[in-house]
Amino acid sequence: MMDVLATRYYYLVTFVVLGLGAYMMIANRNIVKKIIGMNVFQTGIFLFFIAAAYLDGANPPVLTAEPPYVSPLPHVLILTAIVVGVSLTAVALGLVVRIYAEYGTLDAELIREVRHDE
Repeated sequence: MMDVLATRYYYLVTFVVLGLGAYMMIANRNIVKKIIGMNVFQTGIFLFFIAAAYLDGANPPVLTAEPPYVSPLPHVLILTAIVVGVSLTAVALGLVVRIYAEYGTLDAELIREVRHDE
């Protein structure tokens, strides 16, 4: 077990980043901090896909390179996911601005109480 973790430490880092992002989304009451946690969690997912696509000693998939080749598909998917993640963050922060204008706070518990009283 320790040998696997020593040679594939990037998986351990991936799960630490995923756990940190999940903790930030669950434990914080501030909506902006929840969005930051969501971004950290997304980064952990990106790291996982890129680490899973890594092949030691592999070459880029061009005609002049010798096999084994690295699949470009995970990298392309992650580039697309990064664009989607940035768009999601922009929409979420736009909603945060509207929420703050409406309720005067970014504390999720206080917003929940105000909505319950209405």
